[in-house]
Amino acid sequence: MANVSVYNMEGKEVGTMELNDAVFGVEVNEHLVHMAVVAQLANKRQGTQKAKTRSEVSGGGRKPWRQKGTGHARQGSTRAPQWTGGGVVFAPTPRDYTIRLNKKEKRLALKSALTSRVQEQKLIVLDELKFDEIKTKKMQAVLDALNVSKALIVLNDNNDDAVVKSARNIENVQTAFVKVFENGEVSSTINVYDILKYNTVIVTKAAAQTIEEVFA
Repeated sequence: MANVSVYNMEGKEVGTMELNDAVFGVEVNEHLVHMAVVAQLANKRQGTQKAKTRSEVSGGGRKPWRQKGTGHARQGSTRAPQWTGGGVVFAPTPRDYTIRLNKKEKRLALKSALTSRVQEQKLIVLDELKFDEIKTKKMQAVLDALNVSKALIVLNDNNDDAVVKSARNIENVQTAFVKVFENGEVSSTINVYDILKYNTVIVTKAAAQTIEEVFA
């Protein structure tokens, strides 16, 4: 198992933690990671773009001038693509960009992304991350103490407004959470794209244990 250092909010090492190889020590599958990122970006697309073809533009039913004898090139409609106000040649139409991965592929892609962060020493474990008030300066002080500028912060609870709201006004900082409810249901916002997008993943010790519980 990978043994990583655990830091406090002042950036001082206060212990170590063994990470479960079933989540943080798998063989990295770059192909699945790529598929997961492509799928996530594709699934964000609305697919509502639309332009009219010449058959959908109103007007243009009358031939603008006779076929011969005018000196002009022959024209059949003022709504042909070469005319101002005419239709678009290969007009985009609404479509569904959804790409689906099965559950095993999603889990392995997420594990691969987390493992790559551990291997690159870009995963930092905090003993806890708690604020008494919503204060951006406090969050910035924690990031400065850890020598981090672009980070994904993974919490164990989505109700910690003080931490979430303290981080949301800092550029290049994003919060996510993973939580197991008493009835066994799992709620999680961590994803492959965000893990790879940010230079460092900061995860609380409790969140790391929950991730191992959920994805092992």
